[in-house]
Amino acid sequence: MSKKAVVIKGDGTGPELVSAMMKVLTDCNTSIEMIPVEAGSEYWEKNKTNSYISDEVWTMLSQSDACFKGPTTTIPIPQAPRSVAVSIRQRFELYANIRPIKTYKISKLKLDFVCVREATEGLYAGIEFKTSDDSAVAIRKITRKGCERVAKKAFQLANDRGFKKLFAITKRNILKETDGIFMSSVEKFQREFNSINVEEYYIDNVTQQLVKNPERFNDSVLLSTNLFMDIISECASGNVGSIGNVYSGNYGDNFAMFEPAHGSAPKYAGQDKVNPVATICSGAWMVEFLGEKDISKAIFDATEDVINENKYVTYDLGGNASLSKMTEEISKKASKFLKK
Repeated sequence: MSKKAVVIKGDGTGPELVSAMMKVLTDCNTSIEMIPVEAGSEYWEKNKTNSYISDEVWTMLSQSDACFKGPTTTIPIPQAPRSVAVSIRQRFELYANIRPIKTYKISKLKLDFVCVREATEGLYAGIEFKTSDDSAVAIRKITRKGCERVAKKAFQLANDRGFKKLFAITKRNILKETDGIFMSSVEKFQREFNSINVEEYYIDNVTQQLVKNPERFNDSVLLSTNLFMDIISECASGNVGSIGNVYSGNYGDNFAMFEPAHGSAPKYAGQDKVNPVATICSGAWMVEFLGEKDISKAIFDATEDVINENKYVTYDLGGNASLSKMTEEISKKASKFLKK
């Protein structure tokens, strides 16, 4: 029985990027049943519901083995729903957002580390309220359960990759209670994974170091709470040539969602212009999760070859290839690798 993955087409450039990802997987003869669905702000604006995700799509998600989310838009007004990504993470307890930061051969920097982000609580729990017309309060919810499970995942990931260093990122000198719980959870699992060294950095310092000397983080895992790691991983992504190269996965105990790290870029929608790498690689990571490791490896290898050859790359990578042309080259190479 084939496995099923719900594929959210998303907003802006999302549908064309998702179409590119599905083409590559299909050309590589995936056996995963991909089920395209609508969700996001464009769906919401057309249907005027109270959510970016319909009840029908929620049902389909609950009956699938994994989810792929194309880039979606979250409208920044109080009346708009919670984002698609946050909603799915919280519903399915996808507590670990994992974003590899790795450069290609053509880059001047040589980076290889992984950002791990707690993805269900913190300020993204969405607990906020007005205290008057001129003031409002947001609550940073941190629980020991949330911290311990993502800390354990981060140590396991470091161990699996052979990394001997984990950077725990806090602002514990100011946020003594909430970051105190987070740091004590890290220390608990350091005792279990005692071959991995832990160094605590404050968020303002680590952000400066990612600009000044990002190579110091090579062969390590960076771990933090929800908002902090959202900022840190975005800063780190600026070192890999383009945010269009950065893929990610959101993992729970029984389900996972995969997504490119970038936004929906609506001003480029329909122009066959944007970089498909993050979307294609997120799809490759999804099929690895679902058991198709050979297909996943072929796609990652093909993507690396296309970028390093530097002939068929999009404008953000210094080339003039279209989205569809770069996709075609990745697909052809991946198919050849699988036939060897």
